[in-house]
Amino acid sequence: MVKSFLQYAIPSALAMCIASLNTVLDGVFLGKGVGDLALASVNIVMPLTILFFGLSTMVSVGGGALVSKNFGANNDDYAIKIFRQVIKFLLLASLCLSIICSLFAEKIVILMGATDSLIDLSAEYLRYYSMFCIPNLLGLSLASFLRNDNRPNLAMISTIIGTICNVYLNYLFIFKLGLGIKSAAIATGLGQMVTVLVQIPHFWGKKGKLSFGKAKIEIEIIKEIIKVGFPSFVAEVAFSIIILVHNLVLVRVVGEIGVSVYAIINYITTNIYLVLLGVTLGAQPLISYSFGAKEEDKILTYYKLANTTSLCIATVYFLTCLVFGREIISIFTSDITIMNMSYIALNLTNLAYFIIGINLTTTMYYQAIEIPKYSNLIGALRSILVLPIILILLAKLFSINGIWVSMAVSELITALIAYKFINIKKYTKSISYYA
Repeated sequence: MVKSFLQYAIPSALAMCIASLNTVLDGVFLGKGVGDLALASVNIVMPLTILFFGLSTMVSVGGGALVSKNFGANNDDYAIKIFRQVIKFLLLASLCLSIICSLFAEKIVILMGATDSLIDLSAEYLRYYSMFCIPNLLGLSLASFLRNDNRPNLAMISTIIGTICNVYLNYLFIFKLGLGIKSAAIATGLGQMVTVLVQIPHFWGKKGKLSFGKAKIEIEIIKEIIKVGFPSFVAEVAFSIIILVHNLVLVRVVGEIGVSVYAIINYITTNIYLVLLGVTLGAQPLISYSFGAKEEDKILTYYKLANTTSLCIATVYFLTCLVFGREIISIFTSDITIMNMSYIALNLTNLAYFIIGINLTTTMYYQAIEIPKYSNLIGALRSILVLPIILILLAKLFSINGIWVSMAVSELITALIAYKFINIKKYTKSISYYA
């Protein structure tokens, strides 16, 4: 079981780590080539781009869990039908998002807290980013289904190739052509298009069980997918709300410099968040398959392995930032004030990631065994019920340092509540009633 877990978790985590480089490299190129205001502008838009990611993750994890469950129960035809429903739904949703965000970019960024000096840059970034909603969302979804179709290495390879393209195009557009903030959005979109082109032959050529084909949207299947996958959307919404609330509080307490610092922190911590998410996504097909086969012991083992792996990764990441934090931050900015503030902020914020991995794994776990109400509860606790109260309270008590440590406190409270009221072993023993 350990070997199976590593065969899925390592490529998934590595793929997410590489994918996160898209965001980090955007920050590096923008910070050096455009300026600190560009960093702050992208950070204003980031909650919305995370929501897009959440939509893709919702249907991918929901559909993937149902696909792997049906594979485990030897019901391959229904699994293929679910996959085709997801792809068609995602294409339609992506097209709608592209149109809405292109037409109303200025109004959207104002609602998200952009100040007068950030509105134009934020709206420009959003407008160009939204033009590529289809490849941005489809690339993430197809990677997830590749893992559920026993091709985790191909998912990783497609992500690597897309990231290499993104890096080259960022450099070309910003430093050679001087296209400004739109460069990051265009480069990311074109990189994702390459990723999708690498993924498509697997499904088009029917090299696994899943394949493209005609699909008429069936509301009941979409409801089933969303029901199981919705907690993943809630988890991403939680991360989006965390950023949005921090931005709003920082503007009031510190000003635009605080948003610039937080932008740098987000560029750096996006790596660890996506790696931890990659671990959970790697474990999901194994847990879902075991759920379909009603193998209780394997389900619990995979859950424990995911938590242990997440803690190890968080520890290495925390120590790395503690020792080399200033060097990492200097990649994004040369401003000494921002650099000093960012180093303190980074290490206080990083305390949260010891707990975030466990909360993400538990959220995914209940999706995989089709008890999503507990996943929804964890997501709501992380973002809506606990964080805003803790953030405002600690900001008043400890000013800016209270803001940086608030996420760690809220994640810990969420984990303790989940541990107290949601018994993993108890509900795993009930799988025969849900399968």
